[in-house]
Amino acid sequence: MKAEWKGVVVAESDDTVVVEGNHYFPASALKREYTTFSNHKTSCPWKGQASYYSLLVNGELNPDAVWYYPDPKPEAEMVRDRVAFWKGVKVGA
Repeated sequence: MKAEWKGVVVAESDDTVVVEGNHYFPASALKREYTTFSNHKTSCPWKGQASYYSLLVNGELNPDAVWYYPDPKPEAEMVRDRVAFWKGVKVGA
């Protein structure tokens, strides 16, 4: 699977976990040169608190486009050390 934004692959892996229709990539698959800080947080009733990264590609910012669960609840252990995408990031084979 690949995650792509503005024509640039920001993550790629054969090992994704699908939860609620979202592909969660290993955190190590995220190309850190395209990520930047975000202080955004959200909460999921069964997964816990999500933290975010923003994407920065060719000078364009996509705020809070990457999310992850640093300390997921026990029933969501499958997303630990993984990242997922939204906000226009294309995920596909």
